[in-house]
Amino acid sequence: MKFRVERDVLAEAVTWVARGLPARPPVPVLAGVLVEAGADGTLTLSAFDYEVSAKITVPADVSEPGQVLVLGRLLAEISRNLPAKPIDVGTDGSKVTVVCGSSRFSLREMPVDDYPTLPTAPQASGTIAGDVFTQAVAQVAVAADRGDTLPILTGVRMEIEGDKVTLLATDRYRLAMRELTWSPAQPDASHVALIPARQLSDTARSLGATGSVHLALGSGGDGLVGFEAGQRRTTTRLLDGEYPKVTSIFPTTVDTEAVIETSALEEAVKRVALVAERNTPVLLRFTDGQVVIEAGTGDDAQASEAVEAIVTGPDIQIAFNPQFLLDGLHAVGTAYSRLSFTQPSRPAVLTGQDEPESEADPSYRYVLMPVRFAQ
Repeated sequence: MKFRVERDVLAEAVTWVARGLPARPPVPVLAGVLVEAGADGTLTLSAFDYEVSAKITVPADVSEPGQVLVLGRLLAEISRNLPAKPIDVGTDGSKVTVVCGSSRFSLREMPVDDYPTLPTAPQASGTIAGDVFTQAVAQVAVAADRGDTLPILTGVRMEIEGDKVTLLATDRYRLAMRELTWSPAQPDASHVALIPARQLSDTARSLGATGSVHLALGSGGDGLVGFEAGQRRTTTRLLDGEYPKVTSIFPTTVDTEAVIETSALEEAVKRVALVAERNTPVLLRFTDGQVVIEAGTGDDAQASEAVEAIVTGPDIQIAFNPQFLLDGLHAVGTAYSRLSFTQPSRPAVLTGQDEPESEADPSYRYVLMPVRFAQ
């Protein structure tokens, strides 16, 4: 095998493919990246750890077609740090040589025969705008559980009905739901999938910069979901199990609503929370024209700050985990946020809107469970 490729092209391709390689693979070959040089002038790089697969194809000047398996993270580090010149890659016995200018590396070739076959992506289901996909996943994945107590809650539930996609995640303390539209391959498309939140977030960030993302949830996937954008293709194994019916958490009535500039509330909560000890809440007091954020009690450090707010309905005071509140304010993505309440002991709903007097956008809802505040 022998080929020449531009430094930036190789560095970007290897870095993308190797991004999900396990730090401590159960089998040594799973730390490798499969490099295939084709006679048609293409270079294909692949990685697979039995859960997630990644594959990318880039142009290259191929003089000898072939394939090798090399340590992925090492090749990525080397290619990123080489000078901005063409890179020549070839095989020399049991070694893979990487030459760029006066720099020369010799890497150990790993046994290709021991490398698992990459899974076949499911049947294509439709496309979604890349920027919309990235934002929607970020808004919802923030609420997924990061622990191992209930593995099913570490996923994002994706439900597709026709041209409507609903993303949902919860860790039992907050819940995020985003509704959006896409272009299905079949108008009567109907799918439900539970995708690991970490892998879905990583995929959305790495593919969302392109114009559109092809989503594959159709038959023949063997428990997989596939994503493709440009020359980048990736699959992720779905989580097994029945996701709890959590949409009943959404309040059916509203007693008090407050509209606040998102950035002003976010910054105030950050400052006040500096005195909140680990796992202690911040208290929000909503009265006519303002919300007062407080933290700290008794002999401990204390802080308070007031922010202008348009409050309708009875005064209310309610306490939240400050980080969970900040996550929602950061995810809402609009100039103004609307907080809707029923009682201090009941879940609150955070939505976004562009203007203080406009209607809230119902496509994204972030439900936050209150906590007790020790006076």
